[in-house]
Amino acid sequence: MTATVTLFRPIGLAEFKLLEASGWTEFPPRLPEQPIFYPVTNQGYAEQIARDWNTKEPTGVGYVTRFDVDAEYLSNFEKQVVGGREHEEYWIPSEELSTFNNKIVGQIAVVSEFRAGEA
Repeated sequence: MTATVTLFRPIGLAEFKLLEASGWTEFPPRLPEQPIFYPVTNQGYAEQIARDWNTKEPTGVGYVTRFDVDAEYLSNFEKQVVGGREHEEYWIPSEELSTFNNKIVGQIAVVSEFRAGEA
């Protein structure tokens, strides 16, 4: 059995729809102005981003996804701390996203949903 690491990703409605269209198996390609894909290491941090940032988009909704990635593959990338110690994420170069998607074990699940104006 493959050892895995559980990661989280805050997303907005557009990315939600693209994930749904993929059958919850892969994240969509990055846009030209998005050089990295940054999954985070804990649900609390992902919820903070989804609640505080994604709900400010015009759609007013943010989601948190949870998924498992092959641990050996993920060991090629260093954790980045971008604030407090709970703000850990991996920086996956956008050109690496297809390979990253192939290393997801199982399906991507939505574990939280936030809407603008909700506490």
